[in-house]
Parts: sequence; structure tokens; C-alpha cells
Amino acid sequence: MFVGEHHRTIDSKGRIFIPVKFREDLIKGVILSKGFGGKCLFLFSKEGWKMMEEKIKSKKMAERSMLRFSRWFSSSASEESLDQQGRTRIPQKLLKYAGLKKDIVILGLPDRAEIWDKEAWLKYYEEADSQYKRDEKSLEQLDL
Repeated sequence: MFVGEHHRTIDSKGRIFIPVKFREDLIKGVILSKGFGGKCLFLFSKEGWKMMEEKIKSKKMAERSMLRFSRWFSSSASEESLDQQGRTRIPQKLLKYAGLKKDIVILGLPDRAEIWDKEAWLKYYEEADSQYKRDEKSLEQLDL
């Protein structure tokens, strides 16, 4: 289950400790990819990745924008695993893409986790928090 905000650090080998709450879903493997909607990485369980693949497959691949997205997103994916201590490795190209340095935040979302550079996450969160405090209609429009 992916829930909450977890602060971690990246070690010298590019590894991070996965929150204990997340590990059960990731026993069979971890898929890391470029994120979108902010400069972050997506972390999927194998089942979550399959669901994302199905969403992509359901789109019209003849559409140039969908084909471009599919190539961009899928080519960045990296299959990883958890070690005995509950760590996973983040490939160098993904570290660079998301601007991950040392301090990171791992967020739980309903269908995946996201990995953010701590400073980038705090800035993003402050902007979102400010928007929703200013404009409660923004929340109402989400129809939750």
C-alpha cells in the first residue's frame, strides 16, 4: 500500500530505503520510470506497471502524440528489485532526470509512489497547498 510522505537519503551507490509500508507490494519487483506532472520519478509495483501498460495500450497508437509519449515513458523504465535491507537502486539516468541529489521524499499515491528531490517537493507542495487554501472551488471541481 502506497500511503504518506517519507523522507530518505540516497547513498553513494544510488540506493534508497523503501518505506516498510511499501515493501509488501514491491516484493515481486520494482519498476522505476520518469514521472510527469512535476520533476519526479514514478515507482510502480509489477502489478501497477502492468495496469499502466494497459492504459497506454488502450490508447490509439496511431496518434503521433500517444506514440511519442509511449516511447518516451517506456524507454525510461528500469526494472529493479529490493535487497535484503529493503533498498532499491535508482539508475543514474533517472537520478539525473529528476534532479535527485541526496535528500529525497517518497510519496504514496493510490496507484504508485513518486520520488522527488526534497527541495523540489517542498516547493511543489507549498504551491499546491497555497492554491487549495485560496481556492476551495479547485477542490470541489475534483469531484471526489
